[in-house]
Amino acid sequence: MTWLLVAVGAAIGAPLRYLTDRAVQAWHASVFPWGTVVVNAAGSLALGVLVGAAASSGTYALLGTGLCGALTTYSTLSYETLRLAERGRTLLAAANVAGSLLVGLSAVFLGQELARALTR
Repeated sequence: MTWLLVAVGAAIGAPLRYLTDRAVQAWHASVFPWGTVVVNAAGSLALGVLVGAAASSGTYALLGTGLCGALTTYSTLSYETLRLAERGRTLLAAANVAGSLLVGLSAVFLGQELARALTR
């Protein structure tokens, strides 16, 4: 039954990722993939909150694996970084990798600490 929770979460996360990415990119006339940075940061923050709140296995399957797994996207980060590098934008490509890693780790840490502070 856990697989169904994962599937339901993913069915919400994937369209949410697409719509958020498109909305953020529409705000910026930039070649930098801000939409992917935003969805990955949001997913990392949400995952940190789940971990910090010690979510049940069912909740984690639905929201952690399903929703956050479909919302965040390592493959798109990789593809967009490759495209930037291929277009000669090596500084932007490096900034995308380093910035995404820094933002993601910071967001998951912040989410975990936020949840712990709220559940004490």
